[in-house]
Amino acid sequence: MITRLLAPVVFGALITTTAPAHSADVSGEITLTAYSGIFQDKYNEAVIKPFLAKYPDVKVNYFPAGASSAMLGNLRSQAGDPQTDVVIFDVSTSLIGDKEGLLAPLTKTDVPNLADLLPQAIVKEGYGPAVTFDNLVVIYNKEAFPTAPTSLEVLWDKAYAGKMAVTSMPSILGSGLMVMTSAMLGEDYTKSVKQSVAKLAEMAPGVQTFDPKPDAYTLVINGTDVLGTGWNARSQYYADESKGKLGVMLPKEGTILQINTINLVKGSKNQVAAKAFIDYALSPEAQAAFTEAMFYAPVNAKAKISPEARARTVAGQLDKTLPLDWAWAATKSDEWNQLWKRQIISAGK
Repeated sequence: MITRLLAPVVFGALITTTAPAHSADVSGEITLTAYSGIFQDKYNEAVIKPFLAKYPDVKVNYFPAGASSAMLGNLRSQAGDPQTDVVIFDVSTSLIGDKEGLLAPLTKTDVPNLADLLPQAIVKEGYGPAVTFDNLVVIYNKEAFPTAPTSLEVLWDKAYAGKMAVTSMPSILGSGLMVMTSAMLGEDYTKSVKQSVAKLAEMAPGVQTFDPKPDAYTLVINGTDVLGTGWNARSQYYADESKGKLGVMLPKEGTILQINTINLVKGSKNQVAAKAFIDYALSPEAQAAFTEAMFYAPVNAKAKISPEARARTVAGQLDKTLPLDWAWAATKSDEWNQLWKRQIISAGK
């Protein structure tokens, strides 16, 4: 098992801002495990540094990981002697962590900002709530599309056959696309995915890769492909980095929320500071700051974000999100994964 993911990035030593009086009793060191790369960079600037300004007697060690599964493995290996206090990973993984007793419950007394979260942010009563909302989008190369697409149906347009990068299961991008395809067809995916599987099998011959490397964003930006699937937050980031080459489309048929949760690790050695950090991460100011920095939609109903950020996230379009119980979807994961392998991906070979 993984006991250390990477050398920790330590924040706090240079913060000298005077903290409010109510933070005087919060001190010590906590370890946060969360995503690496762009997420870490943006989260440090938007959330961790302001937290440290408010709580100057706290030090935050950031252990970055590339995937939720690695974080879960780390928590399992530390179960007898937790070295992590707070973990941010996707909702499917957090539900496993809850079930295995690796995570601790939270209350509104401990974390007052829980009271202001949107309904979609409450994942499981008493456990870690959503800390970010992301959503599945279609990405496209603007040079190949004089007119921006608006429908999921574009993935079946034969004009783009052989130029698509679609991420399949076991990624939740694959299960999410299946749910969205069912919605497009008027199928109740909780009863059957027969229609969506058949429809995705029709798409398969036009897919250049179901396992985009390094990622679909890069392949679409450089023109290797012209269409792909991805997450909105990273898509918006790459749209800016590409100087407008990458287009991002939320299909008119709807999208699914990808939820990252923030969790207190059971057996945390500094629960007071850990709970203070979780509360700050869920606050209107932290939520708004991270939305502006990386286009994850805020989970706090009181977060005030700019019109531009609202237009580039699902924040103003939650009515377009399709209902998806990730706990239920997790029970279908093996079955759906086999359908992707045997009936969808194989249809493209």
